[in-house]
Amino acid sequence: MRYYPVFLDLKDKRAVVVGGGKVAERKISGLLRAGAAVTVISPSLTSGLQKTLSRKKITYRGRPYRRGDLKGAFLVVAATDSPETNRRVSKDAPGLVNVVDVPSECNFIAPSVVRRGPLLLAISTSGTSPAFARTLRRELEKEYGPEFTEYLGFVKKVRAKAMTAIPEKDRREAFLKGLASEQILKSLRSRGLQTVKETVLGRMKRLTASR
Repeated sequence: MRYYPVFLDLKDKRAVVVGGGKVAERKISGLLRAGAAVTVISPSLTSGLQKTLSRKKITYRGRPYRRGDLKGAFLVVAATDSPETNRRVSKDAPGLVNVVDVPSECNFIAPSVVRRGPLLLAISTSGTSPAFARTLRRELEKEYGPEFTEYLGFVKKVRAKAMTAIPEKDRREAFLKGLASEQILKSLRSRGLQTVKETVLGRMKRLTASR
């Protein structure tokens, strides 16, 4: 099977999750993090989802799935322990649908993801081996630690400042490319975030002083 890789903007989009168990809880967590408006349909919820409901982060229909529940859904996830129900959800879905662990009944699959602030690293084996994707994710989590979250936040601020502080296009582009150089990434891992920040700010200072 072949898939087209894409990152979806789910902010305020209606997402329906059928199921209220642990797997559904993980899926719902990701959807909420992306800003989706999540409706959950299930006779019961995990304790974690009950807490999420108490915070009014999800809409809950405490009953089995019914035809018509997916009306207006931008994205649907079927995560029940009933293959028959999951097949019905897949058939009824008006658009994007994911049936957990059954790629043949999906029109998209969710990759294994490493999140470091705005950096998202998505890993997929196209449904061949989710376990292998998880192993690769764990390796990448070690390779790209929490310091990358802080560095990207720093880069955002520096980039905004450079747009006005370095008006010469060629010099500005060279500076911005340098923020993502292999040397910078190696230094971030070996010498730490503070040292890299000082290096970048030193470069900007020299560029602006030489104008």
